[in-house]
Amino acid sequence: MVRPSQRREMASWAVKVRGSSINRACELFGVSQTCYRYRPKLWGENEQIAQWLLRVTDNQRNWGFGLCYLFLRNVKGYVWNHKRVYRIYKLLELNLRIKPRRRLVRAAPQPLRVPASINEVWSMDFMHDNLSDGRTYRLFNVLDDFNREGLGIEVDLSLPAARVIRSLEQIIDWRGRPKAIRCDNGPEYLSGVLQQWSRRKGIRIDYIQPGQPQQNAYVERFNRTVRYDWLSQSIFRMPQHAGSGRTTTNDPIWR
Repeated sequence: MVRPSQRREMASWAVKVRGSSINRACELFGVSQTCYRYRPKLWGENEQIAQWLLRVTDNQRNWGFGLCYLFLRNVKGYVWNHKRVYRIYKLLELNLRIKPRRRLVRAAPQPLRVPASINEVWSMDFMHDNLSDGRTYRLFNVLDDFNREGLGIEVDLSLPAARVIRSLEQIIDWRGRPKAIRCDNGPEYLSGVLQQWSRRKGIRIDYIQPGQPQQNAYVERFNRTVRYDWLSQSIFRMPQHAGSGRTTTNDPIWR
């Protein structure tokens, strides 16, 4: 179902771009000439609201309507009615898609243990994103669960178990050796090379239960910050640019 406002926009496009007459365009798209010529009294102010909403959602892609409205009202000082702002928010189709939950029967999850000191438990996990040419690159994140300190982010097109061990060795050289490292059941973590290395170093590998990512909640929350406040803000041409924080060698390409 196409809304009258959308039909009015299509009729305006036919008149301005295709050179059609107003009468012909209105008949073609099923709108009256009164509807075609209608302009709200606060049209200019609505344009300002739309520009602000587009600007805010472009900079903060994980904000919904509530945070956008509070930002405009409390930070910028605009006193626009929330119903009016929400109507424009919906017309711009800025609503965040809500993923449906999958109801799976799982075993009782183990509680998330809180460390008492640094280097007691680390968490590690992988992320992935796409370069400007469509290639997929990976990020290997390491976090200290005690103070939520990000210890390292390794970026490359491929990160096998040997690369994971090398990254952990570099962190241990300046940070110290942890008692345990928590991770999921990815193939890099289940490899015999990593298990032999952990036994040689005296580090316990704590695997979470399958299908229970909340048991690795600290690094998962860290991944969200990396995703929304870094990866979603720009597109990189090379994985080295992602590791250094640069977008390109010449001009930035923003999402």
